[in-house]
Amino acid sequence: MLSSSALAAGATTAAAKAAVPGGTSLVERRSHFDEAAFARAVGRPAQIRQLVESVAFNATTLNNVKNSFNGLQFGYGYAAGEIALVMANHGAATAWGLTSPMWTKYRLGEFYKIDDDHGKPLSVNTAYASKAAFDPHASPDDERGMYQDTSIAMLQRRGAVVLACHTAIEEQSRKIVAGGFAPAGATPTEVADDLLRHLIPGAIVVPSMVATVAVLQARYRYTYLTLAF
Repeated sequence: MLSSSALAAGATTAAAKAAVPGGTSLVERRSHFDEAAFARAVGRPAQIRQLVESVAFNATTLNNVKNSFNGLQFGYGYAAGEIALVMANHGAATAWGLTSPMWTKYRLGEFYKIDDDHGKPLSVNTAYASKAAFDPHASPDDERGMYQDTSIAMLQRRGAVVLACHTAIEEQSRKIVAGGFAPAGATPTEVADDLLRHLIPGAIVVPSMVATVAVLQARYRYTYLTLAF
C-alpha cells in the first residue's frame, strides 16, 4: 500500500502534467488533448471554412489571412460570423503563437532566425498586438482600420483560430536547449512545458499539426491553403 506522502507526490505530478496543455510527453496522448475545446473552436456553425497552414514565419501569412477574411466577407458576401478560418502553424511559424516573454527568455528571434527591419533578432512577438480598434462599421478601405489590421489579435477577433503544434514545440525545445538558447540547466521538457503554458490568449494546442490538417479537411470540411516561403 502506498504511503500518504507517495500518494501526494503522485497527485502533484499528475496535476503538474495536467496543467501543461497537451501534457509533458514528447508525443501527446489523447488523454491530454482537449478535444472538446478544439471541436468547439473549429466545428462551430459556418457557411465556409478555410485552413491556412504555415511553416515559415513571414508577415505575408498574416496579410493572406486578412485578405481571405476581406474577400469572403466583402467580395463574396459571407457574413462575418459565418466564416471559419484556422491558422495551422508549425515549423518556424510556431513563433506566431508564443508570447513575448517567451521570445525574450529563449531568444526566439535568434533561434528561429527572425530579424527586425534593421537585421537584428526580434526579442518580442511584434505580430500579436492589435493596431486598430475593433469596429465592424469601419470601411474596409481604411488602411488604418480593423479590416486592414494584420495583427494576430485582430485576426482572432474576426474569428481566426490559432493552433499550436505540441509536437513542434516539443521537438523545437530540444533544439533550443542544444543550441544554448535556454537558461543554464534547463531541460527540454522544462522548456517545452514553459512554452506550452505561455501561448498567446486563445491558442489551442493540437497533438500534431500535420495530423490536424488531415482532421480539419476530412472531418470538419475545411478548404486548404498552405503557405511556405
